[in-house]
Amino acid sequence: MDYITLNNGVRMPQLGFGVYQIPDAAECQRAVEDALSVGYRLLDTAASYGNE
Repeated sequence: MDYITLNNGVRMPQLGFGVYQIPDAAECQRAVEDALSVGYRLLDTAASYGNE
């Protein structure tokens, strides 16, 4: 996994997984678990998505 270093020194993965258009909570959970199992460490979530 490639990382970038932010101005405050924190390293952040360059590639992330987003859950924006996954309305079903069970499907969203499965997708996030699958993403974590294959190595994703940056997850894009937001309260406005309604599935966080």
